[in-house]
Amino acid sequence: MYQLRSKFQAPSMPHTHCPSETVPGTRTQQGVNRTKYQPVTMLHEAVSSVLHFHSYLQSRTDARVKDYPLMQSPIQMTTILLAYVFFSVYVGPRLMAKHKPCRLNTAMIIYNLSMVLLNAYIVYEFMMSGWATTYTWRCDLIDPSSNPQTLRMIRASWLFYFSKYIELLDTVFFVLRKKQTQITFLHVFHHSFMPWTWWWGITLTPAGGMGSFHAMVNATVHVVMYFYYGLSAAGPRFQKYLWWKKYMTAIQLLQFVVVSIHISQYYFMEKCDYQVPLWIHLIWMYGVFFFLLFSNFWVQAYIRGKRLPTPDIKSTQNGSASEHITVVANGKHLENGHAHHHANGKIFLGKVKEI
Repeated sequence: MYQLRSKFQAPSMPHTHCPSETVPGTRTQQGVNRTKYQPVTMLHEAVSSVLHFHSYLQSRTDARVKDYPLMQSPIQMTTILLAYVFFSVYVGPRLMAKHKPCRLNTAMIIYNLSMVLLNAYIVYEFMMSGWATTYTWRCDLIDPSSNPQTLRMIRASWLFYFSKYIELLDTVFFVLRKKQTQITFLHVFHHSFMPWTWWWGITLTPAGGMGSFHAMVNATVHVVMYFYYGLSAAGPRFQKYLWWKKYMTAIQLLQFVVVSIHISQYYFMEKCDYQVPLWIHLIWMYGVFFFLLFSNFWVQAYIRGKRLPTPDIKSTQNGSASEHITVVANGKHLENGHAHHHANGKIFLGKVKEI
């Protein structure tokens, strides 16, 4: 028995003392290696995922818009918009802190009237490329062809998208004029959100069908809005024609109502084979979301008066009263100066002209 047990017994290993942390390949050392290189691995995987997604986008980008400016990659437009936000809320105000406000009336008149013409042209192109010709204003599908009318719709869609970058100058003017109170969350969010979302829309489906309706409506509203801003910047001679300034925010609210109602048709039609239902849902959410934001602005400004400056009324020998007037439109406070009453003066809305 002793011989059999000795024959099949495994030979014993000689005893050696070697700390586990010095033995390559042990579990402890492998754990240290995994911990040491885990951030590098995660970074590598993140970069690989971004590059893979970028390649996927390039493969899915509509060939009809690949050659348009700012359409090659989301990196370009994201960089521009991040720089815009950083300049608007941080860099710009600090650069202007030690400088006097810039007087930009002439530049603002030219800019605003140019935006009127640009948006009017965009509306015209949207109408002629479908909305006033072949569209039914109900279930209008995306046209995958390259016929002249479809290519015209694509050009109108891209031009609308590009105009959103030009509109970033609204905020630049505010910064240079040191109107920091006008750079609200709603203003910055609206100006950065629109071009970012529209890049995705026209990258994948440039001939948007019923999905392009809200762009046409938005451009129409901007014709009115920039016309108002142009008159306001023209000086006191035109102030008396701006009696309708209070309704600018109401026009914005009406825009979101019209867009939401139009896109909601999709949910009630028996059959609508719109190719990208996700766009329908996002546009509906866009209309409702911005309606709530602008409604809150309206309530705070015109009903509760929390966003309006407190009237500064002063009595003098001849009797003088001044009240700061503000209008809210497109997420902006547009100041019209002070309205005064003078015994020997002629009153304009916003400023006083002595006789």
